[in-house]
This record gives sequence, C-alpha cells and structure tokens, in this order.
Amino acid sequence: MITKMPGMIKRWIADKLEQTVQRVPAVALLGSRQVGKTTLAKTFAQSISSIYLDLESPTDLIKLSDPASYLLQHSDKLIILDEIQRAPDLFMVLRGLIDNNRQAGRKGAQFLLLGSASMDLLRQSSESLAGRISYIEMTGLNLLEVSVKSRMDIQRIWLRGGFPDSYLADTDAFSMIWLEDLIRTYLERDIPQFGFRVSATRLRRLWTMLAHLQGETVNCSALGGNLEVDGKTVSNYLDILVDILLVRRLEPWYANVKKRLVKSPRFYIRDSGILHRLLGIADYDALLSNPILGKSWEGFVIENILSILPNGIGTYFYRTAAGAEIDLVLKISSEETWAIEIKTGTSPKIPHGFYKACEDVQATQRYVVYGGNDEFPINHDTTMISLLKLMMKIQVID
Repeated sequence: MITKMPGMIKRWIADKLEQTVQRVPAVALLGSRQVGKTTLAKTFAQSISSIYLDLESPTDLIKLSDPASYLLQHSDKLIILDEIQRAPDLFMVLRGLIDNNRQAGRKGAQFLLLGSASMDLLRQSSESLAGRISYIEMTGLNLLEVSVKSRMDIQRIWLRGGFPDSYLADTDAFSMIWLEDLIRTYLERDIPQFGFRVSATRLRRLWTMLAHLQGETVNCSALGGNLEVDGKTVSNYLDILVDILLVRRLEPWYANVKKRLVKSPRFYIRDSGILHRLLGIADYDALLSNPILGKSWEGFVIENILSILPNGIGTYFYRTAAGAEIDLVLKISSEETWAIEIKTGTSPKIPHGFYKACEDVQATQRYVVYGGNDEFPINHDTTMISLLKLMMKIQVID
C-alpha cells in the first residue's frame, strides 16, 4: 500500500501500520507533537478511500457536531481523526459504528486515530473500544533513519534530538529556537488543552529540574520544596509529562528479591534536543563541557533502543544498594535477558558492579554501548558495541 515514504518517515512504522489496519477496526497511532504522525497517516491513506479530520480545526469540529450522522455517511472510508485526545466523547460513538460495521461483515480498520498522549492516558478515555483497538507508538527520528557516515552525524542528532524539524534545521541555533517554541507550545497551549490545570512557569521549572536529574531517581518531596508545592503535586506533574510522551519513567528490575534493590523509577527527558534546550546547551562543544554529558548520552541511547523494540519486551534498569548496576535491562523472553551498560567514551572502563549485576539478572547477552564504531569482545562474555550496531541486532529479534 505504501510504496514510497517522503523524507525520513519511519518505514518500519509504516509497515506495522499497514499490517495492523488489516486486522482490527481501529488503530491509534500515538506520539508527541511534530514527530510526523499526520504526514505518515496522510501518505498511508493516499491509495485508499479515506477522509481526514483535524480535531483542532474549528471547521472539522463543526462537521462532528452530530458525529454519529457524519461518520455514518463515510462508513465506507477509512476515517482519520487527528488529535483524538481532544474529543474523548467520540469513543462511545466510534464503538457503536464499529459494532454496526462488524454486524454488516466489514473487516479491517474503519478508524485511524492520531494522538499526542500515552497509551495509558488514551485508554482512560477509550475503555469503550476495548477489544476493538490496537496501539502503535511513533517516536522521533533514530540513528537507523538518518544518514550516519561519521561521528559528526551522530553528534548532530544527539544534540538536536529526533524531531524532524529540529534535526533538519539549517544551524544548531535555529534548531534550539525551534525547540524553544515547541516547549512553550506544550506548556502554554497543549497541556491546558489536555485538561491539566498547571502553572506553565512551575511546570517548566520542574521540567528543567528533571533535565538536571536526567537518568536519576527523584525525591518528589525535595522537588516540591523548591517548587513550593507538596510531593503529591510533584508526582502528579510527573505523571502529566510522562502521559504526554515528553518524559520516560524507567522502572527498576524487581526479580531478585534477596537483594537490597533501588525500587524507585528513573526519569529521562525523552528527546535529547529538548533536554539540551532546557539546560541551555546550544552546541556540541557546550555539551562536551557540561556535567550532563554522560547522562545525556545514556538517555539518547535508551530512547534509540526503545524506539525499535518489538512489542512485549520488558525494559528496566537494575541497581543494588551495594552499587551493582545495569543501565538498561531488556527482558526479551523468559529465557533471554539482555544487559546493556552505556558509556560515552571510546575507551571506557567497565565497573565490576556491571558484571555482578549481570549475574544477578541472569543476563544471556551482555553489551557495553560506547562512543566508538566497532564491535568486539571484552571480559566476562561481554561485547563492546556501537549504538548503531546494537540497534541492527535488535531489529532482527523475533
């Protein structure tokens, strides 16, 4: 159905979308703003009978003043509803139309829903579509989608992040201006429209604090003291940033109950460009001299890896009170667990605690992602590997 995707739109997401719409009545394509969901959906729909409605457009909203009647008129088409989280009341209408079409014998997708919220947040409004909808998450650009011919190409996407307009900006300065506009749009328009009553100034301060704490566990009470709110309020703010796909909450590995483990989640600003803009890092030289360097690379690596993981793989970090640690644990299956340590340098020293942690989680594969380009074995059945080569290995996981 999709023969050619423009620019750097995700080919594998396009393939997954094409497969999914053939088997379920509704598909939700989720991702933060400006990652290319609308472009992908419109390209996908070019070769089929379809209709596109933007729920942020007053004109399109008027068409849906009587949604059941309007959508029924187009029941023979694939109906694309963009920014679906703006109209949660539509889910009950969609359920009735889907069930009617099922009784009439129609197969495949009738609705393609585009949303800028997490699956968990969307599900709160879409319980009526249980058993009728499938979810696909679309992230920003990753290393497999851009031309990587040298270390400078990696530095560019790491500094600017995965939003296409930021990555493709003429200069780093223009990239940072674009990212600042995106941040302000989220704080001043999008988050209030989601229904969250939060001070934009206070939420930006928290977002910036999280940037300074990239990849760490957080003390909500301590952050609340700096923001003049209580810890519960900070926790709610964190939930908002996670729900709208701007912050990642990475849960700890719990399996080894005999160890004293860190049991609080770690938080990452998902897009490295947003991270750097929040911290005022304007170019790669400034990043190299910033204390956040290691944690910035760690978050960048994790997001690239998670952007291509097949469904059903568990993702965790592991840390004991004694300091044994794994930056990223991938639970591939009951028999297969990958342990991934992340280092920025080209000649990193691997702490003994990583090897001890690998024994704790019974890792079947041990990798150290480093700043070089090669792949070679080191001690304790561990492989030193570039991020790009590791992503290629992940691509072929069944």
